[in-house]
Amino acid sequence: MQTQTEIQAGTKWVALLDAEARGLVAAVDAHPDACRVFNGTIDAAGYIHYLIQTYHYARWSTPILGEAGERLKRLGRHPELAELLIQKAGEERGHEAWLLSDLKNLGCSQEQVEAAARSPAVDAYTGWNFFTSRSGVPTAVLGTAYVLEYLSQTRAGVGAERLQAVAAIPNIHKAVTFLRSHGALDGDHVAEMARILERLTDPEEQAAILFSARATRSIYPGIFREGDSSGLPLAR
Repeated sequence: MQTQTEIQAGTKWVALLDAEARGLVAAVDAHPDACRVFNGTIDAAGYIHYLIQTYHYARWSTPILGEAGERLKRLGRHPELAELLIQKAGEERGHEAWLLSDLKNLGCSQEQVEAAARSPAVDAYTGWNFFTSRSGVPTAVLGTAYVLEYLSQTRAGVGAERLQAVAAIPNIHKAVTFLRSHGALDGDHVAEMARILERLTDPEEQAAILFSARATRSIYPGIFREGDSSGLPLAR
């Protein structure tokens, strides 16, 4: 059973994680194209760019989380967190199919999406998270998961509603599956993760999770289109 001191310490460090999550939301709100995605006023090219870049990182969520969980089990450390990682790997399975469906309804074939250029932010995101899951502190990927699910909880569902209400993009009502589904799913996930992470007292593990959360806060806004370009990222 946790002592009161341990509970307070757990609450304090998770509050730091919450601060990183709020920082990510603020960074997204301050980014012109990201703000337009979630307030519904983005143009088709900008929305397609967002969905393509999201596909190129989301497709790796299941192996990143799953490998981290299995490695943690092999190390014999934090069995509850190992199971949480494996559970989250299962929850993320197939989400890339939602993105492909949304993009198909906007006129982008899977072949075009697969061939599209990845932004440096996507390469940084996947590279960092594969490193932590395979070679670094495996629990670090929970920092990434926490802040992204917090963002989904606060912006994804509202964004899907606004995109449909504004209707600036042809066929948009058939192209918000990813946003709508994440908005509905990730609220409970954030609360569940917080409850489990509050029990983590290892300073090294806490620092690794916070570092990944900060890295994600820095990297994630880069998946959105920069400047006023209307071109699509459909070439390498």
